[in-house]
Amino acid sequence: MTSDAASASPPASSLSPSLLRATPPGARTYRLRTSRGEFAVVDVPPAEGAEPKGVVLSLPGFTGSKEDFTLVHGPLAARGYRSVAVDGRGQYESDGPVDDESAYARAQLARDVLAQAEALGTDVPLHLVGHSLGGQIARAAVLEDHAPFRSLTLISSGPARISGSQEQRVTLLRDALSRMTMAQCWEAILALGPPEEVGGPARGLGGQEHLRRRWLSTSPAQLLATGRQLCAEPDLVDELATVPLPFHVLSGAHDDTWPVPDLDAMAVRLNAHRTVVVGAEHSPAVERPEPTAHALAAFWDGLQAPHNDTATGTDARPLA
Repeated sequence: MTSDAASASPPASSLSPSLLRATPPGARTYRLRTSRGEFAVVDVPPAEGAEPKGVVLSLPGFTGSKEDFTLVHGPLAARGYRSVAVDGRGQYESDGPVDDESAYARAQLARDVLAQAEALGTDVPLHLVGHSLGGQIARAAVLEDHAPFRSLTLISSGPARISGSQEQRVTLLRDALSRMTMAQCWEAILALGPPEEVGGPARGLGGQEHLRRRWLSTSPAQLLATGRQLCAEPDLVDELATVPLPFHVLSGAHDDTWPVPDLDAMAVRLNAHRTVVVGAEHSPAVERPEPTAHALAAFWDGLQAPHNDTATGTDARPLA
């Protein structure tokens, strides 16, 4: 199945002015039609004059959205990669049940990703990228069927459940969602302190109004279900290691969601390419987009070279 951007209706809300300025020329925002429903995407073609090399499908994290990849689209396009970022079921501009948590079981979200891959309908390499929660959903999709993908990159996404400190934050958020409306939760989040200390939905690109709109448009059932999954995710690294795909583990130099040493160890277990981005924490694509995009493209470029010894294997050299 292929996407039909010309006839697809645009998402209900629009990008904030700051995000519009950061979006590369030629970017399209539309609903990708799949066998499992429609999903809001930002789709950026390779830059003019660049040799097309493949397609990237990027999945955002918990409380995130497709806009979290805004700053890496341009650099990836310049390297010849079509870059497609998607809102998952119930995230921001993609529809989903507001009170049925079963719709957001990990297996259901994984099948959504496989349907998105099918709908892109590409005959060139398709590279799957998942940030944080998106990485665990990407892992589940690859474990179900790796055939559509040329590689898997996990960005700041660890081997199992999140750290104890983050589990406390997610549990507080879930407790609040069980008693408050989404609007009341937003006000409570802001009242807790500066966004850089509170974390969660009050951090990200686009300014507070965009982040508020994103939060209010996200399904509470999606947040409840995926928050519970983050606190209970089993270690599936050994199972993933049996999948015949090249892996890339990328993170910032500091991360309190999954400790960096845990990400290092996961990369070794996967025989994965490893990138640590200096100056970045949990969201390298937002905090250090240029070196992050460079590392992604270099990994994929390496997969195209015959007898390449750098496509796999741990590489913990920091990026400038």
